Amino acid sequence: MRILFSIALGVGTAALALPGNAQTLFSYGNNPVSKEEFLRVYQKNNAQKKPDYSEKSVKEYLDLYALFRMKVKEAESQKLDTTAAVISELNNYKGQLARTYLSDKEVTKTLIREAYDRMQEEVRVSHILVALRPNDDTAKAYQKIDSIYNAITRNKADFGAMAREFSDDKASGAQNGEIGYITALQVVYPFENAAYKTPVGQVSKPFRTQFGYHIVKVEDKRKSKGQVQVAQIMIASPKSKGEEGLAQARKKMAEIQEALKKGASFESLVKQYSEDKFTKDKEGLLEPFGVGRMAPTFENAAFALKNVGDVSEPVTTEYGMHIMKLVKKIPVQTFNEVQDNISRRVENDSRALAAKEAYQEKVKKQNGFKEYTENFDKLVAALPADTAKDKSFKLEDFKAYTAPVFDLGGKKYTQYDFMTYVTGLTRGNLMGSKNNTMRDLFKMYQNTTLNDLQQAELEKNNTDYRNLVHEYRDGILLFDLMDKNVWSKASKDTTGLMEFYNTNKAKYKWQPGFEGTVYQSVSEVDLNKLKAAIDKGIDVADAVGKINTPENPSQITQESGRFEANRFPVGIEAFKEGAASTVFRNENGTFSMVFAHKVFTQATEKSLEEARGFAVADYQDYLEKKWNQDLKEKYPVKVESKALNSIVK
Repeated sequence: MRILFSIALGVGTAALALPGNAQTLFSYGNNPVSKEEFLRVYQKNNAQKKPDYSEKSVKEYLDLYALFRMKVKEAESQKLDTTAAVISELNNYKGQLARTYLSDKEVTKTLIREAYDRMQEEVRVSHILVALRPNDDTAKAYQKIDSIYNAITRNKADFGAMAREFSDDKASGAQNGEIGYITALQVVYPFENAAYKTPVGQVSKPFRTQFGYHIVKVEDKRKSKGQVQVAQIMIASPKSKGEEGLAQARKKMAEIQEALKKGASFESLVKQYSEDKFTKDKEGLLEPFGVGRMAPTFENAAFALKNVGDVSEPVTTEYGMHIMKLVKKIPVQTFNEVQDNISRRVENDSRALAAKEAYQEKVKKQNGFKEYTENFDKLVAALPADTAKDKSFKLEDFKAYTAPVFDLGGKKYTQYDFMTYVTGLTRGNLMGSKNNTMRDLFKMYQNTTLNDLQQAELEKNNTDYRNLVHEYRDGILLFDLMDKNVWSKASKDTTGLMEFYNTNKAKYKWQPGFEGTVYQSVSEVDLNKLKAAIDKGIDVADAVGKINTPENPSQITQESGRFEANRFPVGIEAFKEGAASTVFRNENGTFSMVFAHKVFTQATEKSLEEARGFAVADYQDYLEKKWNQDLKEKYPVKVESKALNSIVK
């Protein structure tokens, strides 16, 4: 079943009408499958290795693929492909898949190279942000950032002072707008562009990102330092503890430095002192990082270390105090080494919008796009004024607005079409400036219409896209049908499951073991303490409570139930009823001790409830085999020997 299902998800294709020159390889019932379709599927399924064209291998796969096609046909006959859930899931997949096709490949290549080239340089920037929240007046926000820009560039106002007073990014504002060094793919693309295109010492013109309007001052540019990897010891010092907390952290840091001078290993001090729970069990090791990833003081101290093994002086961040040891420095990699990684990041980065917009402009030209600005303006004028108390509107008021707002693909999209779209998004109530809001909505409407057109064209003209859509569709259908006929049925058919269990219950047995509690710990000493307490008749819960302190609440863990002896590294003779076993070491290095209430020296039959997991799995296999046989009888397979022999090598 797993092999068959992987066919559906990885290499299936919908049953299509055969072209006139296609050679039939086999038929299931009255449904032909071409040699070309089978070979495409077979080769794709063997993409990680050289396909085996031996008669045995080809016939085995043909049997699997024929059964897969039968199940998809059966799903179609039950109209599973018309359900709302399947249609919705398929449409979502189409939209996601289309994104990888609906962009300009040449532009994407340029963006990948640009990102790599920028990664060779690091830019130290400061910025001022005027934030834009949903429904804010964009004109007012722009006027504010523009006035700040003019005050700095024309009236020589101090950038840092303006950042402290006006920036909505309070964290950097308090630092005179300072962000620190950045490199490519760390910030949104418009911000990155401003940072790399603005000369050192100058201020960029205002620009917009999803956060609002910015201006950027470039403080410095330098050659990339690559990445660095360090191990750290951190002493936490929350702001809530103030100077007292810092004083305590400094005292501990002094102890650590003294211990290092006396020859203590950095790793042992990590284990003893570090309060970073994410790195303490890794000898303090952090993942490699470049500029812009860590707090500036931490980053500067890490990059300042010269030789592997060098240890820094203590540095302070908002998290506390740190001391670090250099593990390695990683130079900037070659383009070929990082091309695939950059490509993936570019596809998920805001710069991917540039490739998409370039592709959309091509599609607009190819499909005769024409915009009617005057008709759009008339529509906006008909909406309530910004000063109106009630800015709501009703769609029916625009039925007479039938003039086109744009043409695309030989079709005119009218004012009323656009207002239908607007009503769906706004529920008849515009927020903020109607001019700005309607222009944003108009662009969204154009993009949505263009995407729908492109997606339809893709499925019609792009073979790869069409095949992937069909594969996904078939996978959904097969999953739903398998769930209906096998997976859910095995769980819900209580009568059938009971009959199956009664017929096969001899195979469901408990092996020799015990019923009781297993106590486990990394400490052999703690378990021996527990055993001694039990042997003295002390209440188990009290004994465990004394070992599991608030500081170490899970020093000893426990699990109760019935256990088979073969899961433990000791024999059945180690367990005695009403007594604690000796402490024994497990294969993973932990220790266990068992208190058995009852010992079973012989195998015993499991009830259905005890065997349910195994019984349900076996019943599923039984149901699937029976169903497969029924399908083969309903859709008999006929193989064309000549076509098969032309494949076999």
